[in-house]
Amino acid sequence: MKILPIVIGIVAVIVLLVFGGAFYTVRETEIVILTQFGAPVGEPVTVAGLHWKTPFVQDVNRIEKRVLEFDGLPVRMPTKDKTYVEVDTFGRWQITDATKFFLALRDERTAQSRLEDIVGSETRNQVAKHDLIEVIRSDKNRVSPTEAPNQSGSSSGLRRAARGRIAIEDDIKTASAPQSALLGITLLDVRIKRVNYNSDVLATIYLRMTSEREQIAQRFRSEGEGEAARIQGKKDRDLREIESIAYKRVQEIRGAADAEASRIYAEAYDKSPEARDFYGFIKTLETYRSVLGPKTNMILSTDSDLFRLLEKSGK
Repeated sequence: MKILPIVIGIVAVIVLLVFGGAFYTVRETEIVILTQFGAPVGEPVTVAGLHWKTPFVQDVNRIEKRVLEFDGLPVRMPTKDKTYVEVDTFGRWQITDATKFFLALRDERTAQSRLEDIVGSETRNQVAKHDLIEVIRSDKNRVSPTEAPNQSGSSSGLRRAARGRIAIEDDIKTASAPQSALLGITLLDVRIKRVNYNSDVLATIYLRMTSEREQIAQRFRSEGEGEAARIQGKKDRDLREIESIAYKRVQEIRGAADAEASRIYAEAYDKSPEARDFYGFIKTLETYRSVLGPKTNMILSTDSDLFRLLEKSGK
């Protein structure tokens, strides 16, 4: 009977401790900070497992130690060449100093808001230092198809980036890291998700882009037409040269054939006076055949060579 009150007392203490929150667990993915009346007590608990705290007095504050995501809202800002754009950034961060983080921010929601302010401010500074092409073009060594040199050795006129967006993102991260470190945060990475023109001038920008592309297309068409004219001219020149050589060859062959024919005629009709007279008679008949027709009227003098043969045929 004397032991029963002792057992009841021990059970009551255990129940009081359990329901009073004397025990708590720490997961592998979190850090726990104990606070007493709102102020941190002791060092952060990083070892996973079951731990003890003073019941009813101390509170457990859990802090994530995994890599966390930051996704800011699109912010309107001007570039160096006075073009207003909306830049949307995102990043990754991690809590590396739990005590400093807890004292400065308390929770992740506040941390997200502060990171948005820090990264947004540095993004404005970096974008304002660079032209639009630097923010759009990811790498300075990247060349678009319209920038490729044409046959004349010139390019389309689109200016190449001197640094590129990747370098600007590194600058934003480098400038934001010291400020986030004061909050117990390590900024792992910052990237630009999207860059859009301001909606107020978007229609004008599209018209200008269309005009620029039409100018580039017209230049390509002009170069194509010039190249086509050059090829056509070369073809016509080569064709005239081939025709000239062929005509020269035809005339040489025809001249040689006429000379050979004349030689054969001369050899055949120059053997005797009768042969020469016969040759003259044949040539005169060929002349009659080519000159006289069914409806031909001709007036000849009495001493004409053509009339001479007709006069003899009449006799």
